[in-house]
Amino acid sequence: MVVALMAISANAQVYVGGGVGIGSSKVDADGAESVTSYKFVPEVGYNLNDDWAVGVSFGWKGSNKGGEKGFGVAPYARYTFLHSKIVDVFVDGGVGYEHLYGGKNIDTDIFTVGFKPGLAVKLTDHLNFVTHVGFIGYEHAKDHDTKVNSFGLDLDGTNILFGINYKF
Repeated sequence: MVVALMAISANAQVYVGGGVGIGSSKVDADGAESVTSYKFVPEVGYNLNDDWAVGVSFGWKGSNKGGEKGFGVAPYARYTFLHSKIVDVFVDGGVGYEHLYGGKNIDTDIFTVGFKPGLAVKLTDHLNFVTHVGFIGYEHAKDHDTKVNSFGLDLDGTNILFGINYKF
């Protein structure tokens, strides 16, 4: 058992990094007013082998109008199903918690379970450009007066994240 754990540890790699996201949406019917939202999402993870990794992302988000802000945490398991010399395609499966405050969403708690597809472009042996696009899964949002349960695919402009990961 000790030999097996040592072999797993010898082949595993820790990575750190994170991403930023920025999106814009129209708030009124004639498109006269737009809101720009942003995200900063650091992450740390552990490559178990070439295909599997586990990690956790945590982050902050906000917008230029309306005063909405938030923070969250999301542990995940990453499966890389397509490897090439330059690009790897993966999907993160996990759970998440987010708390929004300020603006119209005063004290909203959001719980998610689902998948986030992404790809990693190998810049060097240790440095990857990573992007996540969208979310498919279940979301439960709750504030003081309202509960909303939703399931589906979210591919809007506020659900794209670009970042860099460094593997030790």
